[in-house]
Amino acid sequence: MRRGKPWPHRNSSEDIAMRQEAVRRSPGWGAADELALRLPEDARTAAVLGSVQECLTGQVTLPVSLVGPLTIQLGVYQVDPHGHLGEVGRATDPDVLVPLAHTEGGLSASMQRGALATAAEGIRTFVVADRMTRASCFQLRDTAEAVAFARWIDARLPDMQAWLLDPANPLASRRSPQGLPVLSRHARLWEVRTHVLGASCHALFRFTTGDACGPNMITRNTHALNQMFVSPRFEQETGIAVRRIILEANMGGDKKPSFQFFQEGHGKSVLAEAFVPGGALRRFLRCSPEDVVALQLAGLHGSHASGMQSTAFTPASAIAAIFAATGQDLGMVGTSSMAHAGVEARDGGVLFWIRLPGLEVGTVGGGTVLPHAHAWLKALRCGAPGSVYRFAQIVAAATLCLEVSAAAAMATGGSENFYRAHLERGGARAWDRMDHSDEGGRPERDALPAGRKGGRP
Repeated sequence: MRRGKPWPHRNSSEDIAMRQEAVRRSPGWGAADELALRLPEDARTAAVLGSVQECLTGQVTLPVSLVGPLTIQLGVYQVDPHGHLGEVGRATDPDVLVPLAHTEGGLSASMQRGALATAAEGIRTFVVADRMTRASCFQLRDTAEAVAFARWIDARLPDMQAWLLDPANPLASRRSPQGLPVLSRHARLWEVRTHVLGASCHALFRFTTGDACGPNMITRNTHALNQMFVSPRFEQETGIAVRRIILEANMGGDKKPSFQFFQEGHGKSVLAEAFVPGGALRRFLRCSPEDVVALQLAGLHGSHASGMQSTAFTPASAIAAIFAATGQDLGMVGTSSMAHAGVEARDGGVLFWIRLPGLEVGTVGGGTVLPHAHAWLKALRCGAPGSVYRFAQIVAAATLCLEVSAAAAMATGGSENFYRAHLERGGARAWDRMDHSDEGGRPERDALPAGRKGGRP
């Protein structure tokens, strides 16, 4: 490809072939590497791959494990006409099998131990909030104008809600060149909150998005509000012009941890808890209630001293693996893995609990349309309309299982179980079994001191 020529981002067969040829010219590329470029022979499946991203060139295969069964007492939830999330029932599912797509040795086995330890009492889950936030910023001339703007927009929530739902809205029937509605009817605006900083007013628009995760929906609706409703009407009614509008000005913390979302929530805020009897701790996790309570105390001091926001043990591993298997947005692992976890002594055992305040999940849209992802969602009984709250609770329950197991492994004497899991289930053995004759020898693993070749640091 000639330098300076734009790299093609479309997914026509010609563009895909051009990108594949560019990869084949890479130094070291061999015939055995062609599997990375192999796309599905079925035309419809290949088209679906190209529909969820640009620059399609190949695909990656991740092994998927199935962990369980988990026994989960799940809530059934609905959003009422006023935007309030309400529980309308509860049911226990004793046979939840969780798909995990990952390459982290020990992860599946560890979560399985947590599932065994919690099986007797089961896991109870609750969804306590549902909001997706787009944090726009309106820049004005000075603080006085920013304060006036904040007061104006705070009072216009009913008008903004009505405008988004009005069938006479000129944007209601408009579509993008790709056929996407300019306004989403599934994204419902329920609150707007303002925060003035100098001449800027940050406005946090908070929506529900049905079964979709929803960032695309709320982006479209917020952009329409900002450009077609808020800015022109504010100037018309006050004579003050907005100097600049930034659709997302980072106050919320999209796709990364933030205190704003840690406290107020983003996506689904989910709780999970499980009582683990002392006998189950000793049988399945090789530790005592006193061991895990002592670890909890040390961990709280350690996290406080380091300035750590989340206090959970390893939630990102569980959430990333479930996200990869079910077609979730992997960038949202950052927000979704924010967690507050704890252990409390109880008669006869301990209570493990976790709060995931910013779980960003969906059962429709995005990568959930990929055939394998949709299949795993259906296996979780989360492929039908109205299943997003069930899915969010399953993610929280699986994450708690990993927390229970990992914390117990660290709580054993000298953290022996944690060490042995990394020693015995790390990637070194697989590397040792592979043929590296065409790769110029083995990397720095050969230089490790004797006795350290079996484990991960």
